[in-house]
Amino acid sequence: MSNNKHILFQTSFLRVLIKEWTILLLLTLCAATVFGQKPKAANRNLKNYGYETDSEGAIIKMPDKEKTVYLIFSAHDYGEGGDTIRSALKKNNVKASFFFTGDFLRNESFVPLIKRLKKDGHYIGSHSDKHLLYADWSKRDSLLVTKEEFMIDMNHSLAALSMFGIKKAKWYLPSYEWYNKEVVTWCKERGLSVINFSPGTGTNADYTTPDMKNYRSSEALMNNLLKREQVSGLSGNFILIHLGTDKKRIDKFYNHLDELILELKKRGYSFKRLR
Repeated sequence: MSNNKHILFQTSFLRVLIKEWTILLLLTLCAATVFGQKPKAANRNLKNYGYETDSEGAIIKMPDKEKTVYLIFSAHDYGEGGDTIRSALKKNNVKASFFFTGDFLRNESFVPLIKRLKKDGHYIGSHSDKHLLYADWSKRDSLLVTKEEFMIDMNHSLAALSMFGIKKAKWYLPSYEWYNKEVVTWCKERGLSVINFSPGTGTNADYTTPDMKNYRSSEALMNNLLKREQVSGLSGNFILIHLGTDKKRIDKFYNHLDELILELKKRGYSFKRLR
């Protein structure tokens, strides 16, 4: 074989080889997409993007360098404070994020409120479907639900959101705000990022009733939050308030939302909703 023919042969062979490698790479990427296995480059470390996560992998603080806070509200079987909360937010031109269970979304008595909140431009996301307890209170790594049960519950929850025209769900607030690493992983498989209230904010205890050992009055909750702000600031923090509580709790913290917003604005904070 002449040198020219030999070179031509090698060139043709390399072209074929490169073409086959390219096809193989494309097929690999397609398979990863189809079966939910994203390329390694997509498996981002949340901490590298400024998010603060807890020991289980949930986001507990947003990467905000400015003085911004995130008001988040959750509801399952109680929602009597909905109109009060909506009015306070509207009065102060504040957008917030709401997380509802499927049961709450399907409850006809709450439908008008949900529609108004959506129209007002607030974020609305999932808080599970049936408000299941995922993990043991005393042994967090012990699951109380199977992956299949979790996925069925989540699918029903997302279907309930779709009834309000909410097709895309990005953020998830677990029921009871209690979960473990496996639950966080399952959520990632569904394209959901788990969030939780920022530790130390304390307003999540607004559900407690006077007969409970861990009862906290609204005054105590407010003082604790503002004291924390003085000590370490609240930038990027999630402040959780329940949309409603048991009737045994007469001292409703949501009645102090207007006061809270005004005080934080006075201290230089602005408010953001999740997107």
